[in-house]
Amino acid sequence: MNASPLLTRPGAVAIEGGSVAAHYGDPLREQRRLAEDAGLVDRSDRDVVVVPGADRLSWLHSLTSQHFDRLTDGTGTEALVLSPQGHVEHHLVVADLDGTTWADVEPGTGQGLVDFLQKMRFMLRVEPGLATDQWAVLSLIGPKATEALERAGLPAPDVAYAVRAAGSGFVRRMPAIGDGAADVFDLVVPRGDIGATADRLGAPLAGFDAYEALRVEARRPRFGVDSDHRTIPNELSWLTTAVHLDKGCYRGQETVARVHNLGRPPRRLVLLHLDGVSEVLAEAGTPVLAGTREVGRVGSVVRHYELGVIALAMIKRSVGVDTRLTVGDAVAAVDPDDLVEEIDDTLAAARDRVRAVRSATIPRG
Repeated sequence: MNASPLLTRPGAVAIEGGSVAAHYGDPLREQRRLAEDAGLVDRSDRDVVVVPGADRLSWLHSLTSQHFDRLTDGTGTEALVLSPQGHVEHHLVVADLDGTTWADVEPGTGQGLVDFLQKMRFMLRVEPGLATDQWAVLSLIGPKATEALERAGLPAPDVAYAVRAAGSGFVRRMPAIGDGAADVFDLVVPRGDIGATADRLGAPLAGFDAYEALRVEARRPRFGVDSDHRTIPNELSWLTTAVHLDKGCYRGQETVARVHNLGRPPRRLVLLHLDGVSEVLAEAGTPVLAGTREVGRVGSVVRHYELGVIALAMIKRSVGVDTRLTVGDAVAAVDPDDLVEEIDDTLAAARDRVRAVRSATIPRG
């Protein structure tokens, strides 16, 4: 994919091997801007898939975990494509508008999704296609994002997953990230209009690293980073955002239903606090150890402007709150909010562990 035009803006530093900016010179300040004000994040490396056609909603309903039959014009959702064994193969962020269903997905995964959809067309009136060369995703984020949209004369949907047309593209509201105060509006715009849209909004640019930090804080998983080939929806928040538990049969549904009814997924996604002694952050896939025993893996690892080094990690359900964990050379502690069936004493002990870990991460002056 060609480099985004926003990489020519002052201070831009590209993601290693990527086409968008990791930051524009001050990643921690950019995080604070997203958390407290508003900033524009270039996410134009995401793949965009379009599915026009009269049969698209009933067809997607039969192929995915989501209830597309109930999707109305001007709304969005999230959905998963699962393997027959219930493992996550694709995560879609969806919008339906004016007779077309749009799905933006992780960079590099769009063609695989289109190939799968093409195989499942049969004689139905659907035309799935990859449109990444024509369309791009930008995200306006922050408590003051609505004001920025209004100043630019663009619509600001008022509830999560609502979609409003904007020129030939659209604006979609997503669930807030960070501590829940940073509103998120995805703008899908013609690829040739990326620079003009940024100028029209007038919001300061923030790099992808800033977005990632607030996403991790909000425990929103990323496909292929926080998930692996064994991941089932029940292990992640996708069970509530991307799965409709009351819909009929779809590929992988038996696994989802069985684990949901038993209430015991083999692993769970948690937020870890790392001591941050090393300047080099652990890579996705680094084992989480309890002594010498591997009990999980980290996915996204970020340096947060307030919380220090944090990570999303998939760990075994059996890992207890008192278990001493390490990730590479770092000591780690599970966030108290992610405890299973916590009680007051356990919660207090967990908070003490997190304070001890963070004291090695954030300088005290």
